Amino acid sequence: MSTTSVIEQQALATAIRKAQGYLLARQSPAGYWVGELEADASVAAGYTPLMYLMLGQVDPRRAEAAVRYVLGKQRPDGSWSAYHGGAGDLGASIQCYLSLKLSGLPPDDPALQRAREFILAKGGICKANVFTKVWLALFGQYDWRGVPSVPPELILLPNWFYVNIYEFASWSRATIVALMVVLTLKPVCLLPSGAGVEELYAEPPAERDYSLGTIDRLFSWRSFFLVADRLLKGYERLHLKPLRRRALAATARWIEAHQEADGSWGGIMLPWIYSLAALKALGYPLDHPAMARGLAGIEGFIVEDEAGQRMQPAVSPVWDTAWAVVALAESGLGDDHDALRRAAGWLLEQEIRCGGDWQVKNPATASGCWAFEFENDAYPDMDDTALVCRALQRVRLAEGEAARAEAIERGLAWMADMQSRDGGWAAFDRDNDRTILEHVPFADFMSPLDPTCADVTAHVVELLGELGRQGAMRDRALAYLAQTQEPDGAWYGRWGVNYVYGTGLVLAATSPLPRSGRGVGGEGAWPGMIARAVAWLNAHQNGDGGWGETCQTYDDPSLRGTGPSTPSQTAWALMGLIAAGQAATPAVQAGVRYLLDSQAADGSWPEAAYTGTGFPRAFYLRYGLYPAYFPLLALSRYQAHLDAVA
Repeated sequence: MSTTSVIEQQALATAIRKAQGYLLARQSPAGYWVGELEADASVAAGYTPLMYLMLGQVDPRRAEAAVRYVLGKQRPDGSWSAYHGGAGDLGASIQCYLSLKLSGLPPDDPALQRAREFILAKGGICKANVFTKVWLALFGQYDWRGVPSVPPELILLPNWFYVNIYEFASWSRATIVALMVVLTLKPVCLLPSGAGVEELYAEPPAERDYSLGTIDRLFSWRSFFLVADRLLKGYERLHLKPLRRRALAATARWIEAHQEADGSWGGIMLPWIYSLAALKALGYPLDHPAMARGLAGIEGFIVEDEAGQRMQPAVSPVWDTAWAVVALAESGLGDDHDALRRAAGWLLEQEIRCGGDWQVKNPATASGCWAFEFENDAYPDMDDTALVCRALQRVRLAEGEAARAEAIERGLAWMADMQSRDGGWAAFDRDNDRTILEHVPFADFMSPLDPTCADVTAHVVELLGELGRQGAMRDRALAYLAQTQEPDGAWYGRWGVNYVYGTGLVLAATSPLPRSGRGVGGEGAWPGMIARAVAWLNAHQNGDGGWGETCQTYDDPSLRGTGPSTPSQTAWALMGLIAAGQAATPAVQAGVRYLLDSQAADGSWPEAAYTGTGFPRAFYLRYGLYPAYFPLLALSRYQAHLDAVA
């Protein structure tokens, strides 16, 4: 063995050991891991208006900490972006501006002056997305005429009706039910004198267009919903609405029934905020249990450090813990290591054994699944369930081996029943595919559907491969993945950015599998598909050896696979290539060297980029532990290759 290879093996072993130490030092005494989940600055900015809306006052220290964070994220042109390194975003910039003014910054403050110039250059408030306008309307800064009508009577439609609340994605559903109340009652919280944002309008009041859009094609779903909105606004002007009281009561019951133990709704901030606003509009006092839990629970989502204060849009302990277990186990920790056993014990405690909204379409399906957050019984998801089962498969418990095995089988059974008719899996629901809902007026910010996707499907397929499970469930999934490969060889990534994520995951899941030879995903098709995916990844490797891709690729797919290298995206590409038998190639070796060279002294990898996806083309996330466990996992799989050929 040459001196160079010895040195590289030593560097690899050192990097793995340091990364292990970094992760182990961050394990909670309870056994879980959780990194910060960072969104764009508008989420942090939302804290001050939310507290003013709910309480009529804001803690001055908290407001100042939020201001410090928001100002720290302002771009040189005065705007705020939807993700690190992105272009200025109009909606995010307006929301940040409102928060800063409410926090006491004067209009002539240089930061506000620059922001105002950007906002007006982009057309001002009237050009913002629907959710920004709803937020402004709550504070009397936008006319309620200019937001969509969502009548509460919608909740009374039966589940078999073609369009009902259960045809919306889980996150949309929880938000829409709350908005039924807000958009019907139209509450207004008046801001203090001087805190308004009238100066952000690019036109005088008489020239403002409050329509939701122009009907340019008579026969289209977009035109259908625009006409429907006008009819609904006419209905709102009627004095007689025989079902209104019953509908509002039903929405209130639904909102209360869907609140989680930690006070959240769906474990995420968007429906949480609007559910609180809805309950307040319905007259719920602050000491009502639902209101008190909701307000108290927000504290658990707040992060504060030297950069300032921000709210997390969600928390990710189940996801982070499962990935940490997989990475640590594959990096050489024994399956009976105390850290892994404590993590497995915690994950078993998080199993959801009660029903949720997913049972509307699966009434006969037994529960046995996991969610992303500490508390989210109503909305477990396929990604977390598949990943937790993979993590549990790597641990041996001193006691409770039978319980561990039974939990994995329950998870498999649940996922089998959640497989959609096209063979793939969505994140939260089965067959959530009413495509007409993509044209509802608020789809410009919040994805109304939860379609099947390659990345979630790949996670389930990878679990099936690790367990040696074959059969119709796996064959249908492979056929789905075969059908969703892009012509250039890549796969689209719904929950991670973007084609590097989807392609790396599908390769990692499918390359090691034996083929049944049946269907589109059978033996004859896959070698060619894998070769095209490998070629695509190789063609998009950066000169520094890494891989990177920006969130802009959701808006412009022609940019797919391009962007500054990041540790997490490099790890995804490496895991896919290694699984596809490419570990000895120069591309993989260069990617490994990139990770070795970019590791920090504490064992982590610095990463400012947002490589997680919330809503494509609108909302993105930075997972604090992605650049810890994914590079560790990639290096560990490369080490396993070296050990195998030694």
